Amino acid sequence: MDVQIAVLCDAAADYNGKLCVMGSFDTIMARQFPVVHPFCSLALRIIFRDTDEGPHQMRVTLINEDGKSLLPKIEPKLDIRLPDEMFFATSNLVFNLQGLRFEKPGQYSIDVTLGEKMIARVPLQVLEIKAGPAPA
Repeated sequence: MDVQIAVLCDAAADYNGKLCVMGSFDTIMARQFPVVHPFCSLALRIIFRDTDEGPHQMRVTLINEDGKSLLPKIEPKLDIRLPDEMFFATSNLVFNLQGLRFEKPGQYSIDVTLGEKMIARVPLQVLEIKAGPAPA
């Protein structure tokens, strides 16, 4: 298995087997906390080979600096099957995330595991915009 793409973005979609990604980012800026990021997507493009065939449990978590998960359970089950004539199969997965709440600035990550193996970690920093001097 190879993860070709793992990105946090404004929006993503699978369009006839093509992964379309719009506005990838790794930083959220806020003037005050807590802050809620209204909508974003986690986009994954994974190549599976015949050695990956069978059932798999995936887990997606948003982890804060204390190791606490900030998302409800996202645990899709995958059943990988390759037709005989294929050398590999590509899967585009899009997880739409709404209302992400951050209590304070810090370093976060979106971790993706398949079974017990972490297959992707997408870093995210949430920063506070410091008030500058008043304009003259």
